[in-house]
Amino acid sequence: MVTTATVAASPSMSVSEAITKRRAVRTYLPDLVDEVTIRSLLTAATWAPTAIHEESWAFAVVQDPKMLKTISDRSHVLLTDEERHKHHAMDQHIHAKLYDHNFNIFYDSGTLIVIYALQAGQFVGADCWLAAENLMLTACAMGLGTCVIGLAVPGLNDAQVKYELSVPATATAIVPIIVGKSRGDIPLTTRKPPMILSWKKA
Repeated sequence: MVTTATVAASPSMSVSEAITKRRAVRTYLPDLVDEVTIRSLLTAATWAPTAIHEESWAFAVVQDPKMLKTISDRSHVLLTDEERHKHHAMDQHIHAKLYDHNFNIFYDSGTLIVIYALQAGQFVGADCWLAAENLMLTACAMGLGTCVIGLAVPGLNDAQVKYELSVPATATAIVPIIVGKSRGDIPLTTRKPPMILSWKKA
């Protein structure tokens, strides 16, 4: 039985803590994220920097298991077709998963938030990714896990899927993000120090 997970409506850690603790979570409890929390995440996303104040992003929230499976299945088909036709040198790990029809690209998370670009433009994609980072850091501060699912982009941009989601045909899916409660602790990782190519001083 799927329940709704209620979390604090405001972040409970500093920005620095959220930056270093955020991880890509790929194992989730079945609980759905509640509406109040989702709206808080969307609001945080809209406070991201945006070129010339265009705010040319929009969002879709999917919490219907059948629709999530439809998107996952459609993405499988589109990506495998693309690989066959273009002979992409796809990562072997991803390749194996795409040809496993039991693999759910959303890792059984019950909540998907998609950030769409409403128009074309030089910086529109960057705006959407900045909004995504705001959303993910806020989710981390609330004790939620997130993961960007790039494999879902083809399925989300499929005309029939857009129609079923009531998304305008002219909108373009840029960042699909799953959100939820992690099944366990996420191990800490490390990062390489910044590679500074140039630092000119007077």
